[in-house]
Amino acid sequence: MKEESRSCADIDVLLLGEGTYPYVRGGVSSWIHDLITGLPRINFGLVFLGARRQDYTGLKYPLPDNLRHFETHYLFDPSERPRKNLIEGTKKVYTLVAGIHSTFRGREKMAIPDKVKNLDFYNKEVTFKHYLFSRRSWDFISEQYSRHCPKMPFLDYFWTLRNIHSPIWVVAGIAQKLLKHGRVLHSPSTGYAGLLGSLIHFQTGKPLILTEHGIYTRERKIDILKAEWIVDTRTFLEKNAGEMNYIRELWIRFFETMGRIAYSAADEVISLFEQARDIQVAYGAAPGSTRVVPNGIDFVRLNALVAARPERVPKVIGLIGRVVSIKDIKTFIKAMRVTVNRLPEAQGWIIGPQEEDPEYTAECKMLAEALNLEDNIKFTGFRKIEEVLPQLGAVTLTSVSEGMPLSVIEAFAAGVPAVLTDVGAARQLVEGGLDAEDTAIGKAGEVVGISDPQALSLAYIRMLEDERHWKSCQTAAIERARKYYTREKFLHAYGEIYEKAFAKWRA
Repeated sequence: MKEESRSCADIDVLLLGEGTYPYVRGGVSSWIHDLITGLPRINFGLVFLGARRQDYTGLKYPLPDNLRHFETHYLFDPSERPRKNLIEGTKKVYTLVAGIHSTFRGREKMAIPDKVKNLDFYNKEVTFKHYLFSRRSWDFISEQYSRHCPKMPFLDYFWTLRNIHSPIWVVAGIAQKLLKHGRVLHSPSTGYAGLLGSLIHFQTGKPLILTEHGIYTRERKIDILKAEWIVDTRTFLEKNAGEMNYIRELWIRFFETMGRIAYSAADEVISLFEQARDIQVAYGAAPGSTRVVPNGIDFVRLNALVAARPERVPKVIGLIGRVVSIKDIKTFIKAMRVTVNRLPEAQGWIIGPQEEDPEYTAECKMLAEALNLEDNIKFTGFRKIEEVLPQLGAVTLTSVSEGMPLSVIEAFAAGVPAVLTDVGAARQLVEGGLDAEDTAIGKAGEVVGISDPQALSLAYIRMLEDERHWKSCQTAAIERARKYYTREKFLHAYGEIYEKAFAKWRA
């Protein structure tokens, strides 16, 4: 993959993104692009954190002129690691390695030690080389294995611990080089990007803004609980009801701790809807630092697409999103099987990139074929929304976790109702609730439970057959998008947030 870079330390806002813009299409990426292009008087920088170089295929967005600094790093790439050089280490190194492991697998509400917040800890006291190549570190890993997981293959445990901890040193090394970049830090998630912002904040005092679209910690927890690569080696008799596999618990605690570190560092913790703010507080954010800023879309541009719609409601349900397991594409395919039984002409379009999880994409295509839906299910890949929205009778998301999906608000502005699973801001978007006027607008579609193909199909059938109901939902969708979710409101809010942060940094 050809990588672009730009270098400029004198920037206003340094954005810290993990696995998103500009190499991956999606809601968060579109949000970042809108933020940068919508505030042209602010000079931005961007640090992209990816997993491995081979996971990305090039830029998916043109880099705006006011993106003055851009660099790319890979958390699990050999180029980010020091050269192999076996060293003995000291008793102090052993103690410190044990300490950082204890911190990142610590239970909820455990205080974050000051050492973990200090870049010198990672870059001088216990360096990446110490962690990877010292005999003392090996002794620590061996001891933890004997204590917690003696029945699983040692190599599995060894590489799990390496993969959990190694990115911490990669992030610390990146942070050390970025101390002079930007006046304000802004991360669209907790996780590794949030940790990067936190370490720079602790070292420099620069204001850190944290915006969460979904709740990163909870989404990683869902991924880990579903992960097939984590094998439970306990026998039936060794398992207690409700007890989690140690490796799963280790990963989950790690992400929870990174979240708490980011919350403790952030000057502003922003969510997209009230329920998400409550979850942030439950995961450790100080209530006084939290606020809600909804997503916003270019209403005028998208609303013009209403004129391009056909006279009758198209018998097409469109799922706009990445083909990944958290979107639960398989449930959509099953729901379309039931829908097609009633409406043989109905189609389900899966509109979004397929390269992020090729194995899951292949499974979805096999499922569609097994259910004899080759003529009814289309995997379109990425499509421009201006081309596709006028062709849809409804948009859908069958996700098991969401934030406030931009694709749904864009569809509303273009006059397309929605059928959504009851996650994230789905109910707020469909039924209103921001205030009494929002509720009075009425329903812009239907909300059903997760993993329920039957309920989804009933909602799809009603939307495609009952034109009076569809028209009512369309009217509500357009009005809700126009009144509450415009790009102007979104940009005005972030302009004020940045000005407040600039003033704090100057002071």
